Amino acid sequence: METDCVVLVTGAARRIGAGIARHLHALGCSVVLHHRHSADDARSLAASLNESRAGSALAIAADLTSAQQCARLVDEAAHWKNRLDALVNNASSFYRTPLGSIDERQWSELVDGNLKAALFTTQAAAPWLRLRGGAIVNLCDVHTERPLPQFSVYTAAKAGIVALTRAHALELAPRVRVNAVSPGSLDWPEQPVFSDDERHAAEASIPLGRLGNARDIARAVEFLLFGNDYVTGHVLNVDGGSSLVSHWAESR
Repeated sequence: METDCVVLVTGAARRIGAGIARHLHALGCSVVLHHRHSADDARSLAASLNESRAGSALAIAADLTSAQQCARLVDEAAHWKNRLDALVNNASSFYRTPLGSIDERQWSELVDGNLKAALFTTQAAAPWLRLRGGAIVNLCDVHTERPLPQFSVYTAAKAGIVALTRAHALELAPRVRVNAVSPGSLDWPEQPVFSDDERHAAEASIPLGRLGNARDIARAVEFLLFGNDYVTGHVLNVDGGSSLVSHWAESR
């Protein structure tokens, strides 16, 4: 890995995205921190990273439900240091959509915020990545294989990202590798998406005995970006083994 490589991480202001950005920065990468609403968090993270290594982090705001803004984000990221070596499509929207209550706004938010964002950001980044022989890692979800009830729109969007990963791995070969990380249950989000009973059931179902965290995901991203240049089109489960056992939602 070149020490001056530039990586764009979408949804990098908080939680998993911020953890990925910190980890890649610690490896020597310069990182572009995309954010949508969490401007203060993104700027604070960029300031912290720049304090440890001057000129090594840049925060850029963009609404990735817009193809035009996806292209603008990549353009600004690539022209920062006149290169782009890697892209991590992490930005995501996530909430319940019980069948019978789904409307077009929810469909647009979840499909555009996940699948459309990854597609158009990849499309804009591809010419830059070809120049560098770069790599892409997409974030999907183990629940695309065993869906959670009441999350059908989110699940469909993430399943689309799995399909994009495999299709783009073929289309961008041999210059650009494209892989995905598929997280299981991670440190719970602040918003109350799951009940206490659902959380306890999820945690109890994990063979390795704990929730995943940002470091677990970041290390997998590192491997797929820099650890093996003969892996492409692969979806790596990082779930503590939970995809091997009965679905935790079934125990409610």
